[in-house]
Amino acid sequence: MENRNPFTGCTIVATGKLTNFTRAGINSKITSLGAAAGSSVTRKTNYLICGEKPGSKLAKELGVTVLTEQEFLDMIPA
Repeated sequence: MENRNPFTGCTIVATGKLTNFTRAGINSKITSLGAAAGSSVTRKTNYLICGEKPGSKLAKELGVTVLTEQEFLDMIPA
């Protein structure tokens, strides 16, 4: 059975302090999944990964899917 990568072709922004990644590390992981690492939330953002003390209010207003760091990790295909 093929595992589908939900992040291919998406734009993903990370905000807040992450447990498992540095800022450069999360951006590398995002690009390794075939997605673009964004620096700010816009209408083109598909996912926002929130660590500690995130600024997710704008994302919710724009209808962006907000994920915790663990939810992001759980969605990565094995």
